[in-house]
This record gives sequence, C-alpha cells and structure tokens, in this order.
Amino acid sequence: MKSTISTRGVDVAGRSRHWHETIARAYFPLDLTFHRPEAFDGELTSWDLGGVSLSRLTSDALMYRRLPKHFREPGPEEFLVTLPTKSELRFAQGGKEVRANPGAFFIERSHEPYEFSHSDPADLWVMKLSKEMLGGRIRAPDRFCSLQFDATNGANGLFVDMVHLIPARYDQMTEETRSIVGRQLVDLLALAIQSDERVLTSGNSTVRTAHLARIESFVRRHIDDPDLGPEEVAGGCGISVRYLHELLRDTNTTLGQWIRDTRLQAAHEDLKNPADRRAIGEIAYARGFTDQAQFSRAFRARFGVTPKEARGRG
Repeated sequence: MKSTISTRGVDVAGRSRHWHETIARAYFPLDLTFHRPEAFDGELTSWDLGGVSLSRLTSDALMYRRLPKHFREPGPEEFLVTLPTKSELRFAQGGKEVRANPGAFFIERSHEPYEFSHSDPADLWVMKLSKEMLGGRIRAPDRFCSLQFDATNGANGLFVDMVHLIPARYDQMTEETRSIVGRQLVDLLALAIQSDERVLTSGNSTVRTAHLARIESFVRRHIDDPDLGPEEVAGGCGISVRYLHELLRDTNTTLGQWIRDTRLQAAHEDLKNPADRRAIGEIAYARGFTDQAQFSRAFRARFGVTPKEARGRG
C-alpha cells in the first residue's frame, strides 16, 4: 500500500501534533522540536514492501529525539536506514555522532536513545525493517549504528539505486512481488554493509573483525547444510576451531546459536513469502533442519507462533 501525508490543509496550530502523529505511525514515537512551528511544512510518502517499509520525507528544519520513555512499552526492535538527498543530517547515538550529506547513508536503532536533526529543509529516504530481519543476515546489526556508509560505490550504490527505483515501479507490482522486493532490498543492504571497508576496519582489532565478517558470510552461504558445524566453518575460513570459539566469545553468542537463529529467520521469511508453495517440512529441510518436530518447537520458541500460524499470517 502507498500513502501520502502532508501538512497542507492543516491548520497552523495543529501542525505540530499532526506531524508528531505522522512520524509515530510511519516509524515509531519520537519527540519533535520545530525550528519554526508556526510555519512548518512537511510531506511523507510511504510504500509497503511486506516486512519492510520505504518512505520519502521532505520537511522544514526539525529535531527528532528518541527517548527511553519511547521504548519502555513492549514492542519489536527496529532499524531505520536514512539516505539524505538534500542538506546535512546530524545523527547521534551511543555516544557517537554522524554528520551525513547526500551520497551517504546511516542506520538508527529504535531501542536506544538518539538525536536526529537538520537545520535546513531536508529531503530524505528512510527504510524501516525489524531487527530480526536484519539480524538474520548480519550478526549484531546494532554495532553499525555509529558508522556512515558511502552511498555511491559498489554494493552500496546498488542498494541506493534500488531504493530510488522502487516507487516508480510500485503500482505495477503485485503484493507478492512487493514482498519479494522488500526482502531483496534487505539482502542488498546487508551486502552493502558487509562489503564496506570501514566495517572491516572498525573496532579494536581489524584482524578479529575481518575474521568475524568471514565467519558470518560463510555461515550464510552454507546455512542449508545440516552438518554445518565448527569444523566446517573454521576450515572454510582458514582458522582453527579453537580460534573460532575465541572469536565468538567476543560476541556473547555461540556458533550453534548463530546457525540456529539464522536458519530460523530464513525459514520464517520463506513461510511468510506468498510465492513459496513448499510444504513446511520441505522448508525446514531446505534450511538445514533434519527433524520437523524439533524445527517446530524451536520456531515457536523464537517467534511465539507455530510455522503453520506464521504462514497463515503471511
């Protein structure tokens, strides 16, 4: 579904409340500070892509604050990926600050306080997706919220190109196609992040971070192998099993947990994909599970619903 909300036609006295409600519906609740509340203008157009939303937001100068009170209520953790096309944006989260101009993008985490502002009229694209969806492709995605990514080269540029192309093709897509495109957009985002040199050179140890990136990539490529384990991963990444476990201790997760969670997330997306007509058992087997009952128990523990219920909600 496509929708557009604007301040046009809204009484000046009611624009602040109107924009607060618009932002909360499109993303999540935020506190807003207007540079000129008596003359504020803004417009937001959103496109639904299954489990992903894409929006284009134009507005006058504004500051957004995500505060602890906003995520005390139970709710899914989400990420926003913001791409400015006009004016500099300032983003601060986790004690780090990003100043992004057109030609860059950055990631915001919903469940940690942040400030986001622009002192001039802005035009920007925003992609919203769940932590589960991004975390199924990249381990601990919140570690990338302090980085700014180049939006002009390689996989990064391809991701941005796809963002810009979707609205023009949206009306000709079926709901099924939109959902597939949404997942492909997340795949491109993950590829862009993983291929960015600054990801490999961020953190305390370039070598350790690079090894972790290779481990993640190897697991993703071989997730359908039911025998995937420490020996296979270590051998595929050119490191010892002992060093593999030492690296993973830094992430507060085990290889088995990472493999299981990645498999479950992939199966969850398969089940919610209306184009995937395979039986539940076939999907479980294709994602590396050898026991359907065990898969069903693990799936319910992770998502709170059975595989059959998840397919029904797709």
